[in-house]
Amino acid sequence: MEYKIALIRGDGIGPEVVREAVKVLDAVAAKFGHQFLYTDVLMGGCAIDAVGKSYPDGTAQTCKGCDAVLLGAVGGPKWGHSTDPDKRPETALLSIRKELGLYANLRPATLRPALADACPLRRETAEKGIDLMMVRELTGGVYFGKRDRYQTEDRGVEASDLMAYSELVIERIGRRAFELARLRRKKVSSVDKANVLETSRLWREIMHRLAAEYHDVEYEDVLVDNCAMQLVRDPGQFDVVVTENMFGDILSDEASMITGSIGLLPSASMGDTNPALYEPIHGSAPDIAGQDKANPIAAILSAAMMLRYSFRLAAEAEAIEQAVDAVLAEGWHTGDMAGDTDKLVGTVRMGQLICAKL
Repeated sequence: MEYKIALIRGDGIGPEVVREAVKVLDAVAAKFGHQFLYTDVLMGGCAIDAVGKSYPDGTAQTCKGCDAVLLGAVGGPKWGHSTDPDKRPETALLSIRKELGLYANLRPATLRPALADACPLRRETAEKGIDLMMVRELTGGVYFGKRDRYQTEDRGVEASDLMAYSELVIERIGRRAFELARLRRKKVSSVDKANVLETSRLWREIMHRLAAEYHDVEYEDVLVDNCAMQLVRDPGQFDVVVTENMFGDILSDEASMITGSIGLLPSASMGDTNPALYEPIHGSAPDIAGQDKANPIAAILSAAMMLRYSFRLAAEAEAIEQAVDAVLAEGWHTGDMAGDTDKLVGTVRMGQLICAKL
């Protein structure tokens, strides 16, 4: 089979980790008889340097012509001071999510067996295992609500941010969570603040309506503060965790830190029709860019997510994940992970080791 992949290599360590992910994809193609065709797409700080804007004209159209998008990372302090939205890399991320209709952010948090000792939680907690999927709504809530700042008579300047959610937006992210749960361990934990927020009360009503449709999936409501506590007390209890934009932003970062290294964690942003976007969560890390120090595993596992969810190639995705686990089990690690000095490798070598296991 032939699959078209848009590559947004981006800034900082982005090009380095994407390069290794492509090598792994090519190894998968050779092993399983597929063909991956790559189209490079300019976006982020590098696009500002090249054409004067972080989101060049035609970016979304090029991505829509492909079957999936693999992103390295965008941004860095070099471009962080401009007040012109066209010259801020973050604008490009928001723009591509909007134009591709990417409303569901999937962030798995998995404690890989070889990294149990690196988990900051108590050993008995880590030994139970961590394998959860955070499903964050990406297009609504306070991040996209109306913003205001105004002068009051007795309180000085006051600011407000509107948190708004519609029935349609809640239902589509909830349905995505239930469908994912059917592919995993069949449990959905819906996180809200329904004891305080009206948006959360609507969220809970609609999630209950969906739960009645999915009789084969266990369902529970979890208040956001309790969820934050449970993630560090007993993360193994969770399978699919679905929540709104701001809560998901915070909780997914918390979940990422209990897995041993942020350099291991992939993500996907998905809609209903356009190609999904896959990216590591670690950012551009400009302080180590170009030094062969970056961990490529998150980008490689993002490619595995792409194979599983966009291309429906479950065996190929599992082959990548097993190759990663095999390399880590032998003690090989990059600088962001703990381990013996004689097993410390760079970006390129880590990619080579994973390809060899394939």
